[in-house]
Amino acid sequence: MKVRLSIAAAVTATVLITASAVSNERPKGYLAADEFDVTHIVEPAPRPGDPRYETDRKIFKATRKLVDTPRWKLATEDADYSVPALARDFSCAVGVKLTPQNAPKLMMLIERAGADTSAQSSKAKAVYQRHRPFTIDKGRICQPESELYDEKKHRMSYDYPSGHTTWGWTWALVLSSIAPDRAQQILERGRAYGDSRFVCGAHNESAVEAGMLSATATMALVQTKPEYQADREAAKAELDALRHSGEQPTACEAEALLLNQRVMPRF
Repeated sequence: MKVRLSIAAAVTATVLITASAVSNERPKGYLAADEFDVTHIVEPAPRPGDPRYETDRKIFKATRKLVDTPRWKLATEDADYSVPALARDFSCAVGVKLTPQNAPKLMMLIERAGADTSAQSSKAKAVYQRHRPFTIDKGRICQPESELYDEKKHRMSYDYPSGHTTWGWTWALVLSSIAPDRAQQILERGRAYGDSRFVCGAHNESAVEAGMLSATATMALVQTKPEYQADREAAKAELDALRHSGEQPTACEAEALLLNQRVMPRF
């Protein structure tokens, strides 16, 4: 009976993950409404006259030199923030091929945590209303501008904090906590995922840093929740088994070379 229940639970989790990946909707998070407000943690976005504002502009202009390079290609791939894409992106770092199908409990854990971290990032965006770099200075970006347009509000979505970075850093924090022997590789990939946003030109560098801080601050509370802790243990057991017998990812050496490439310009 326990085996049947376990199989049923895994199938249910897989169905939920697949549905959320298609619809871009995420399951309910672990935090109650109004339980946390990250705008008390993340600094206000840079404004004209702020040295950080001018540094962001310099970084945007300098990183346009990366257009059409291999690092630009990686940033283009990182612009896909679907669950299957992130599972692929972190496979080399974890050391095993991850998919929504072979790790449904892990995916659901990250999805639920991501619901909390993304909600906080969105709240901060609405408060700070920082414009994206390509709307201030001219330069190519690695994805269509239409993907960054908020159709409900009939305007370009805001920059700060970076939602992609918040989501990617959530993956990095969760994965590194359940595979601590791979923590450095996982966190390096999470850092690079955030860097891809200013390499792409879709975000300012300050928005990337704010996205990492927003995710870290939110996860500090999420990880104290008993429901999260129970889900985390189930996901850890699933990942441990997968790492023992799962398929190895490919092209990891090429990815490592790109991750080691310095993308932050020196001024």
